Amino acid sequence: MADITGYPGLKHLRGTPTVHVRHVKHGKVVHDGTGLSFWFRPRSAVLSEVPVDDRELPMLFHARTADFQDVTVQMTLTYRVADPALAAARVDFSIDPGTGSWRGDPLAQIAGLLTESAQQHALDVLARSPLADALVDGVRAVRDRVGEGLGGDGRSAQTGITVVDVRVVAIRPEPEMEKALRTTAREQVQQEADRATYERRARAVERERAIGENELQNQIELAKREEQLVVQRGTNAKRQAEDAAAASAIETEAKANSVRELGEARAAAEAAHLAAYRDVPAAVLQGLALKELAGHLPKIDSLVVTPDMLVPLLAKLGAK
Repeated sequence: MADITGYPGLKHLRGTPTVHVRHVKHGKVVHDGTGLSFWFRPRSAVLSEVPVDDRELPMLFHARTADFQDVTVQMTLTYRVADPALAAARVDFSIDPGTGSWRGDPLAQIAGLLTESAQQHALDVLARSPLADALVDGVRAVRDRVGEGLGGDGRSAQTGITVVDVRVVAIRPEPEMEKALRTTAREQVQQEADRATYERRARAVERERAIGENELQNQIELAKREEQLVVQRGTNAKRQAEDAAAASAIETEAKANSVRELGEARAAAEAAHLAAYRDVPAAVLQGLALKELAGHLPKIDSLVVTPDMLVPLLAKLGAK
């Protein structure tokens, strides 16, 4: 709304950067532009105020799909007045020179124009799509169709209005149908979750089986190695026993040879000793025997010789 102040018979209008003001006096345009500030006489001035900023137009309407299901479309349009002079000529944007307020409701008129046009294009798209497709791809399809339709709408162009953006917030079915679809989707999700759980359990069982088979294979391999170890130990023990027996036989044979050689040496020595005494007289032998015997007798401190001991000895010596 314009800011109008002044005195009776003379007023001052101060505009804003987002409002296009058009001042007509006696059928001639005196001021025409954005952000203007000027004095005027209320009795002879015709003022129009056209907003040129971007405007948001939310809308909510019902539509029917190809399979006769009702849906609710939530959409928001962003538009602006691109040609204020043309808009002021087609829509009543006149303001009261005294208060600066609109005499009518031009924005509601523009909103009605855009709403009807947008709904027409959205209904045309949804009427050719089943409910499932409308819920999945309907947002993009409706947004593209409405944007193209409003961009090529001749009435909007003739009014000086340009649609900046189209946003489709949601396309929703009726509560009962939405609940049924949610139930179906929930069941599908639950089935997928159950299938994933079963697959996970099957993989776990398969892994446990593989682990069990691996452990069993390891035990079999370990048993085989233990068997080989036992056989190898037996072979080693047998070889050690054979080696020990062979060594013992060699040692026994060596000892036997040594004993035999020692016996033979002793026999040879004894034979040589006997051969040395073979031609020695008996008296000499007896003397040697006595000498040998004396070497083995204990120490004698005193010896008592009686006649009984000497008589036989002298008799033998005399006989010889």
